[in-house]
Amino acid sequence: MSEQNERIRKDMDMTTDTKPTVGFIGLGSMGAGMTRNLQRAGFPLVVNDLRPESATELVARGALWADSAAQVAAASDLVITMLPTPRHVADAVSGPGGVLEGMADGGTWIDMSTSVPEVADAVRASTASRGIRILDAPVSGMSVGAASGMLQIFIGGESDDVERLRPVFEAMGDPERILHVGPHGAGYAVKLMINQLWFSHLVATAEVLAVGVKAGVDLGVLRDALVASPANSNFVERDVLSILENGDYDEGFALALACKDLGLSIDLARSVGVSVELSALVEQVFRRARNLHGDRAGEMTPFRLYEDMLGTPLRLARVEEVAAR
Repeated sequence: MSEQNERIRKDMDMTTDTKPTVGFIGLGSMGAGMTRNLQRAGFPLVVNDLRPESATELVARGALWADSAAQVAAASDLVITMLPTPRHVADAVSGPGGVLEGMADGGTWIDMSTSVPEVADAVRASTASRGIRILDAPVSGMSVGAASGMLQIFIGGESDDVERLRPVFEAMGDPERILHVGPHGAGYAVKLMINQLWFSHLVATAEVLAVGVKAGVDLGVLRDALVASPANSNFVERDVLSILENGDYDEGFALALACKDLGLSIDLARSVGVSVELSALVEQVFRRARNLHGDRAGEMTPFRLYEDMLGTPLRLARVEEVAAR
């Protein structure tokens, strides 16, 4: 064990907290909120990210920094990865200096990234003799849910592991929406399908509102009619309000990542032999928005394509504006 690992272990032994030490790799817009909630719940943390500055507040509150994923694993009872792409996950876990180099036999790895089963399957195959426990547990709820500790979590893996680790999940998510959805890989599949349907709702809602407004219907009246109809959805009733009320296209989740997720869901469909023509069209709309507005634009930016066609933003009149008429 390296000198740094020995130091981290020594520091951890000084705590009287009986909760397991959680290693967390990936402190981006999602991981930042998740780790803060783990810390608030009393879990000792060992953290790592490509950007050391992202750990400053966590370290100030008692978390320990490790210089590599291997060092995170060596100093932790379980390791969580929350990373942008399957390639990042594979590199962090199986690459040089990765989790597998530092993790003891019988350790636990939870991947909470939006990824694909192949990465975790490869790790399981390569560590079959080591007894490492692996769960895929991607999340929904965006950065707001990560910050508030109210994420939905979709877990694939053995039921005994799910129950053993439930206190860890409950520190980050809504206890009522932490779901064991099936065997290994099921969590990844459920998350990709949720994303695909949500992105489809976004494009369909933008089209409907744009056409209705262009046809002369008041935006508020049109939306109220949709909410009262069989065509209502959580997106129409709630999510779209961030745009219609505040012009917020959710820059907390980059459009480049949304396009990545769409590509993964199309790949999953292809791998299981299901044709997804509608999903492919939605992916094209998102990629067009990315080409126009850039990688860092918010995930709801495709809505702007329809506003551009109208020549005006789609915004609900504020109460005070209505009263003044």
